[in-house]
Amino acid sequence: MTHVFDPGPVGEPFTALVGDYPGPDVYPPDSFRVEWGPIFHRGRLDGSARLLVIGQDPAQSEAVVRRILVGAAGHRAQGLMSKLGFDRSYLLINTFLYSVYGQTGGDKHKDDAGIVDYRNGWLTAIFTSNQIEVVLALGSLADDAWQKWRQTADGKGHSPPYAHVTHPTEPESSSGGDPTKLQQAITAMLQNWNQALAALHPLITQPDTPGPLVPYGDSFQPSDLVEIPEFDMPAGIPDWMRSPQAWAQREGATAADKRRNITITVPDGVIS
Repeated sequence: MTHVFDPGPVGEPFTALVGDYPGPDVYPPDSFRVEWGPIFHRGRLDGSARLLVIGQDPAQSEAVVRRILVGAAGHRAQGLMSKLGFDRSYLLINTFLYSVYGQTGGDKHKDDAGIVDYRNGWLTAIFTSNQIEVVLALGSLADDAWQKWRQTADGKGHSPPYAHVTHPTEPESSSGGDPTKLQQAITAMLQNWNQALAALHPLITQPDTPGPLVPYGDSFQPSDLVEIPEFDMPAGIPDWMRSPQAWAQREGATAADKRRNITITVPDGVIS
């Protein structure tokens, strides 16, 4: 069996960007989990991307596989991209290279010059080397990242169709474990996504998979949650690490213990 994989940033301008990434001098360790390293992207870096998605920050599963948006949020985002007709020609980056630590780290440092300037370098490189047709921002911090780049000299030269949508896991964050509130928040999020889809879908001229727009209902259906493709991952990543199951958890008795730990559990059914 032949396996396809993503070789990563092996060509310019991205090789230079990953070779000169900011560390703890730019990302304060009291607000970011810099000890787990930066996670840069997911998707095409070969000039073929036509959809750009901006996320927020990497979680524990992303720290393991070294690609962003591969967990629950990633599967929801993959389905959203699919509804726009993109199943390969996309590129995803995050607002922050490192996982945010604490509740306010992202908002506290969203205007930091070093963080903004490095991210703007990625956005300029993306638009220089790709024909981006449409841009999606997942959440308010991603929207802020996009707006900051648009104010730069490079950003002012690009005005693709754009939508700021609710972050894929905002319902879980806002519902506080209440099942009723969770379902209400999911319904509200999907309505928000449908509005963005209705606005953007007619403007896309070169989708990977042309077809009519199929909007979301009031809740996620199995077909709405799309598996992360093998060709988005580094070589050798096992299939179950592309599943929506929560196979990576931060565990420990204290916040400090949890910060130092990612526990990986192979999901049921993988080992026969």
